[in-house]
Amino acid sequence: MSVRGHYPNYDLKEWEANGIQVKMTDEDLIDLKEGTVDFIGISYYVSHVIDSTKKEDKTGAGFIGSTPNPNLITTDWEWPIDPVGLRYTLNTLYEQYERPIFIVENGFGAVDDKSKAVIQENDRIDYLSDHIREMKKVIELDGVDIIGYTVWGCIDVVSFTTGEMKKRYGLIYVDKDDEGCGTLERRKKKSFTWYQRVIASNGTELGN
Repeated sequence: MSVRGHYPNYDLKEWEANGIQVKMTDEDLIDLKEGTVDFIGISYYVSHVIDSTKKEDKTGAGFIGSTPNPNLITTDWEWPIDPVGLRYTLNTLYEQYERPIFIVENGFGAVDDKSKAVIQENDRIDYLSDHIREMKKVIELDGVDIIGYTVWGCIDVVSFTTGEMKKRYGLIYVDKDDEGCGTLERRKKKSFTWYQRVIASNGTELGN
């Protein structure tokens, strides 16, 4: 509805089947038609393989139950790493909705080794660079209109899905543990200066 400016037919049929009457004036219909979105914002971290024969009574870590993909490696939290899945997702969304796409979140949760002066999280850099490479293919080879990309995240925060501080995503380290203890000191990680170079080069310098 937000893209096409009208309710899809399956909604109208569902309302009809359940005796639901939604009163809309001509002005309402005009507002819907004229109030469509300018772009689509998405967050991408993982892909999932779904088993059609598997029934789940509840979701896990914010996701529907899925089956392991033997072709992919996973993070410390068993999230599949699938940069090619990003390319597939962007193509699918653009083909369906024909709106520019902004990737507002893309990140890698991991336990950081803080023993060195500058935290060396090469796995995070590899994850982000591989996803940016696939995004560039989407733009240059597939013709998808990508208007922006931002990593998740700038700074370490408590994980939304697991409630842990040790599951770190940030380019800046925050001295705080799962119990809320720490000095809250901030330290730039290796990925911080790496991402500076990525931005300055418009994605041409992706090596770590």
